[in-house]
Amino acid sequence: MMLSFQELLTLDGQALEAVLADISSTLQARGWMLASAESCTGGLIAAACTELAGSSLWFERGFVSYANAAKSELLGVPPALIAAEGAVSEAVARAMAEGALAHSPAQVSLAVTGIAGPGGATPDKPVGLVWFAWCVAGRTHSESRQFSGSRAQVRAQTLGHSLQRLHALLQAA
Repeated sequence: MMLSFQELLTLDGQALEAVLADISSTLQARGWMLASAESCTGGLIAAACTELAGSSLWFERGFVSYANAAKSELLGVPPALIAAEGAVSEAVARAMAEGALAHSPAQVSLAVTGIAGPGGATPDKPVGLVWFAWCVAGRTHSESRQFSGSRAQVRAQTLGHSLQRLHALLQAA
């Protein structure tokens, strides 16, 4: 099942456009820029952010680091960390978020790495497992979520959660 871009922006009954508008105004008020580091979403977060007119005032860049080599080359994630922890892990998500800041002039970042399915799962890392990390106001925050549904639904839920949590972290900073 493929979701349209408009369906992605109205995930869980909450219009992500309103969340993005708030993120936009908060970042602009502080003079901050956002960078995204995406694996399982393949650029959906950057696409959602740049759907807003004027996003160049607050969205600096997006890194799509789907392959492990891309995580290392683009974001500086150590290959040994990926080998030890796996690409879908808290340590790698945090390294991706911190790498997005290190490889851009942005002050805020978010990163996602997960298993959207239908394949790629292991007993301890099932389909739908996603690790998130956000760097806001000098602190790195991370958490995981276990989503259900099709590949498109897992990716859509990842998009929604990453932006909703970023919104909350910005409001608390």
